[in-house]
Amino acid sequence: MDDRQSIDLAAMLCSRLCHDMLSPVGALSNGLELLAMETDPEMRANVVELLEQSATISTNKLKFFRLAFGAAGGFGERVEVAEPKALIEALVSDKPKVTINWALADATLAKPAVKVLLNFAQIAIDALVRGGSLDIGAERRDGACEIVVRAAGPKIAFDEMIGHALDGSLARAELTSRTAAAHMIHLLASENGGGLQYHRTAETLVLGAVLPEGEGLIG
Repeated sequence: MDDRQSIDLAAMLCSRLCHDMLSPVGALSNGLELLAMETDPEMRANVVELLEQSATISTNKLKFFRLAFGAAGGFGERVEVAEPKALIEALVSDKPKVTINWALADATLAKPAVKVLLNFAQIAIDALVRGGSLDIGAERRDGACEIVVRAAGPKIAFDEMIGHALDGSLARAELTSRTAAAHMIHLLASENGGGLQYHRTAETLVLGAVLPEGEGLIG
């Protein structure tokens, strides 16, 4: 990837982060304004509760983006699976119609695998517009980490441009804030000698990855 493409990808990822953070941060700002004007104790208590919810959502999203998009310098080459598991569970905490089933065979995952797992989960959660189930699995086999995320529900919403970004067929002009994360993990998988794939039906979306493990991985 040349410098221009690197700059474009970074810009699109920043746009995605800003878009996702705008709502909870805006709610914090609005809540503080209401708190400054409100004098009724009961109403103030309600506003404080909303502020706490918005602060929690903002914190969870920042933690997610740090590990899913960023260098995540606070972690080593391998990350305990409890970290991505907690982040994904936080993403669906306000989605009562989405249930998660876990099948994580190992206690730790390489950082590139964690990035792929988190971004797969985000794509799958976004696809479950009417709720459903999310099956998330990962295991190390024959020197590689295999990851599968399956979303199943009454309606699957999936932008085919995201699919093109995952399989590497996305045209440069089609890189947007919506496709940037998928394009990023495609590049990450390719640079580590692996690959991504997906399959979609009316009621299911299956995302898969195989990532070789060993020294010299790019995370």
